[in-house]
Amino acid sequence: MINNQALRCIEILLVEDSPSDANLTIKGFQNAKIANNLHWVEDGETAMNYLRQQGEFANAPRPDLILLDLNLPGMDGREVLTEVKSDPHLKSIPVVILTTSTDDQDILRSYNLSANCYVTKPLDVYQFIQVVQLIKDFWLAAVALPRE
Repeated sequence: MINNQALRCIEILLVEDSPSDANLTIKGFQNAKIANNLHWVEDGETAMNYLRQQGEFANAPRPDLILLDLNLPGMDGREVLTEVKSDPHLKSIPVVILTTSTDDQDILRSYNLSANCYVTKPLDVYQFIQVVQLIKDFWLAAVALPRE
């Protein structure tokens, strides 16, 4: 069953430093049957500027969903997650950790920092695309996302 999000455009912020992983994710969401705008930033500092609508992002839309890699240059994904979930204006935005790390400590820490889910990126391109499809199907079609 598709919820009423199909009637509006979903705003997604992808925080990913790997251009190849970002491109695969973007392509996966472009094939969605639900309208979405995917915005890509490559590091944590830029992500926080986007989320706080600072500088060049003064008119950036508030994301309905954040896809966050943990291993980022500079401010890493753990720090971004901490800031997002401690900010009263941002904490309601669901954060999906999308990373190569399979470390139990990373998984536990992400959930302790209030990540909404943790997804490990497969190394195989076809499996990666399947994972993106699952994320898309679940978060865009099945889940009711909060609106500010």
